[in-house]
Formats: sequence, C-alpha cells, structure tokens
Amino acid sequence: MKANEWPPEEWFGKFYLADLHVHSRFSRATSREMTVPVLSRVAREKGLGLVGTGDFTHPEYFRELGEYLEAAPEEGLYVFREDPEGPRFILSAEISLIFSWRGKGNRRLHLLLLAPSLEVVREINLALSRLGDLSADGRPTLGTPAREVVRLLRGISPEIAVIPAHAWTPWYSLFGSFSGFDSVEECFEEESEHIWALETGLSSDPEMNWRISALDRFTLVSNSDAHSPAKLGREANAFWYPMSYPEILRALKSGNLAFTVEFYPEEGKYHFDGHRACGVLFSPAETRAHGGKCPVCGGELTVGVMHRVEELADRPEGFRPPGKPLSVHLVPLEEIIAEALGVGVQSKRVKKTYRQLVGLGGSEFALLLERPLAELEEFVPERILEGIRRVREGRLYVRPGYDGVYGVVSIFGEDSGEEPAENLRQQSLF
Repeated sequence: MKANEWPPEEWFGKFYLADLHVHSRFSRATSREMTVPVLSRVAREKGLGLVGTGDFTHPEYFRELGEYLEAAPEEGLYVFREDPEGPRFILSAEISLIFSWRGKGNRRLHLLLLAPSLEVVREINLALSRLGDLSADGRPTLGTPAREVVRLLRGISPEIAVIPAHAWTPWYSLFGSFSGFDSVEECFEEESEHIWALETGLSSDPEMNWRISALDRFTLVSNSDAHSPAKLGREANAFWYPMSYPEILRALKSGNLAFTVEFYPEEGKYHFDGHRACGVLFSPAETRAHGGKCPVCGGELTVGVMHRVEELADRPEGFRPPGKPLSVHLVPLEEIIAEALGVGVQSKRVKKTYRQLVGLGGSEFALLLERPLAELEEFVPERILEGIRRVREGRLYVRPGYDGVYGVVSIFGEDSGEEPAENLRQQSLF
C-alpha cells in the first residue's frame, strides 16, 4: 500500500477537526453514555473542535439540548453550558427513509441533517412529526421519498444541509447493493442540486469514491456515526478556520476541506462480500465467480461496498481528481495500545494507558496526527510509539470486513496470518 497521506507541518493550527454524525442514547443500540456532557468531555480528549449533537429530532433529546447547550461565539454553533471553552456543537440528526420508487420496490436511505439553530430545528421537528413518529427512535423512520424530504427542509431554511449518510453500505444507503440507487440524480431527482456532500462511511474512503466521475462535484465527508463514546472521532473532517456554521456550509458546497480522517475501509463491516452465517468472505471477483451465491448454503451473498464501487466505477484504481482534499488513514489510539500490549481493547490496562497518554500528549489526535515522533519518544512506551509510527506510514496488515463482521487491521501482524495491506488492496481492487 502506498504511504499514508499526511498534512504538511505548516497546516497545523489552521484547521480544526469535526465529527458531524453521532447518536444519542435515544437511538437504538446506543450507549446510555451518549449525552451532551459526555460528548463534550470525550470530544476534548479526542481533540475534536466540533461534534454533532445527533438525534435532534427526538422530542426528549431536543428538550435536553435546550437545557445543556448555549450559543457559542461562533455563528450557528453551540457549547455545553458547563464547559464554555470546550468543543463546539453543531445541531445534527439522522433520519431513515423507506419509500417505494417507480414501482421497483422499496428504497431505504439514511440522511444526515445539519441545522443552523435550535429555532430551525423546532420547525424541522414539527414538519417531520407529520410524516412519522419522532419519539420511537433517535433515528426516526419516515415513509417519504428523498426528494420530498429535501424540498420540505428547503422550505424551512436554505441553510439546512442534507447529506446522504454512509453512502455505500448494503442497507439503508444511497448506493447500497440491496435497496440503493445508481446515482444521486435517480434518488433526489429535481432536488439533486441541493445535495452538496456525501458521507463515505466506514467501509469506503475517498480513494474508492474518486473512481466514479459522477461524484466529482460532491464534497466527501467522513464521520464516526458513533453509538458509544469510544467511537467518537474514528472518522472526522479537517475544516479550515474560521469556525462557524456558515463557513461549514461554504466548505460543504465548495469542497474546501483540508483533509478527512479515515477508518481503514477494509475494517468496515461491509467492505467485502460474504455470508456471515457460513463464514464465507469473498472479494468481488470471487463473488462473480460463484454467481453471487454462498458456496456453503446456496443463499444470496451480501454484496459489500467494494463490489458496488467496482460496478459503478468508470476510472481505474489510483485515479485522483484534481483539487481534492487529502485522505489521512488512522487507527484509533486504544486499538494501537491494545495490540502493542497484547491485551483486549476493553481492558482496564488499555483504558489506564490511554488516559495517561492523552493527559501527557494533549489529545488523541495530537498523538496520532500532530506531534512529531521525536517529541512522543519522551513519554510514549517504545512499542506503542512503534505502532503510531507504522500507522503514520501505512505499514499494516488487514483482514477485510464482510456481511456485518468488522474487519481486522493489525499493526504488528507479521505472525498473525493477516494479509499485508498492499496485497489486500490489490486483491480488492482487481
């Protein structure tokens, strides 16, 4: 695999990191700790300057947002009342759409919404409450076509951003293999011009999306979709200062981001094809060779993100459109510590070491991204430092995820039996 991209030293201090897509405890399968106070604290530990609130459509959570947040000095942004110097919040939510399309069955789509004020959110919630039950889930399900939702939101405020979420996952996404579309225009029709950005999701990265020329006009953003505090910031966006809601909108419309922080897409749980129940993991070529059927049970294989990208791609692997932001691939610090120490990522030893290193280094992103390795030598244990070095250089071993099973990215994988990342990338792309 080619060396990891890295921002020049002179950029540091000129950008801030933002994770726009998270969930609250009111979403299904989400930690009870996903509250504004915890998000504020963990975002500071991670080194995020801006974090989404998540789930502003939920009535009880919306009430909490009004209690916990106050307007920040930066236009259109908020801050936790008890930490006025802490990370800023942007009002965000995810909605789920299930709707019939041209007599060809149901389409399932998730949309990330960003809003400029609590007053605008109140209007959004009133309008969406007429389409479905907002109290049933932090990510409500609505039976309305995507174009009509965009038109409705534009009528409330032209400053509402609508971003197709995790655009490639097999279910509930714009390009999903089971219920998606082949283009933005198919999905949003006459409202397509009001879609400025796409979220790549954990199982794809900008490099994969650059292979499709029809996506050149969209800004590619990366977010964690965190359901627990530890997952916050596993993907993020580096926006240039100054920080404000209008400036964020301008960046989404123009593509003027510094870079995105990427999960290794192979680690995403829908990167390759396969059948979890039978333990079958296939590259796209292997799936085609088996006619899309599981060789064990004969059932349909779950077609993953890499396969869908190849179906729609009109460019070769490695093509880069001019002027696109950098794409920086990282491994979360807790995972580096766990592998370096040879223990589970949830172990007390990992948590203790993480807190110590973040306390000494300033934040997780300062350790992973910003501070020179020579500085880290002063307080980071040797094997953990070697892990950080290998991540920065892109020297990793990978087993891709499939059919809901997360992949494995191994830093010290020489004896693990995993594929070197270079071999895996070649296998997945050809």
